[in-house]
Amino acid sequence: MGMEEHTATIMVIHRMNKNNEILTLVQLFSSSFPVGSFAYSHGMESAINDGLITNANDLEQWLTCLLTQGGAWSDAAFLNIAFDVESSNVHYINSYAKAFASSNERLKETELQGHAYCEAVNSIWDLNLKKLCYPVAVARSANALNLSIELTTIMYLNAFVVNMCNVAMRLVPLGQTDGQQVQTSLKQNVLMVASEIKGVTLDDLFSNAFMSDIMAMRHETQYSRIFQT
Repeated sequence: MGMEEHTATIMVIHRMNKNNEILTLVQLFSSSFPVGSFAYSHGMESAINDGLITNANDLEQWLTCLLTQGGAWSDAAFLNIAFDVESSNVHYINSYAKAFASSNERLKETELQGHAYCEAVNSIWDLNLKKLCYPVAVARSANALNLSIELTTIMYLNAFVVNMCNVAMRLVPLGQTDGQQVQTSLKQNVLMVASEIKGVTLDDLFSNAFMSDIMAMRHETQYSRIFQT
C-alpha cells in the first residue's frame, strides 16, 4: 500500500469513527432513550402557570439564562469536571453535583434521570456505572465510550433545550414552528457554552438563575401539575 492509499484509509477510518460517535450521542440523547426526560420541566411549569413565559420570546430569554447562568450551565460544568477524573473522585463530584441542586425537585430530577441513564447504558454497552446524577453519569459513560467531551456537552445541552421547548409547546402553548425557531436561535448559546466551559473546575461553579430556582421550589406545592418537576 502506497503512502497516499495509507493516508486515505486512515481518513476513512477516522470519518467512520466520528460518524459512529455522532450516532452514539444521537442515541443517548434521543427522546426514546429511557431516562424519562419528558416528565420533567425544570420548574418551568410553574413559570408558565404564573405567566412568566407566555410566548416564544419569553421562552428564549428564560432558556438563555439557564444556559449561561443557571442549571443547564452547571450541569455542563459537572459533565466536563467528571469526564476524565480518577474513579476515586467520581463519588465526591457526584455528591457535589447533588448538593448544588437548588431544591428537592431539582435533586429528584437529576437523580432519577441519572439512575435511569446508568441502568440503560450498563445494559446496552455493558458498562458498570453506579447510581450517579445525570450529568455525572453522562460524563462517565462518554469517557468509557471514548466520546468527545465537547461534542457530548453540545448534545447534552441541545437535548435540554429541546425538552424545555417541548414543555412550552404543551403548556404555553406554543406552536411547533415557534418551538423550532427557539431551538434554532439557541444553537449559538449551546455551542458557546460547550466551548467556554472547557477546563472548568469546582471552584468555577456558580448559579444566578434565581427565578428559575424559585419556580422549581414553588412547583413542589403546585396543586395541579403535569410534570414531576
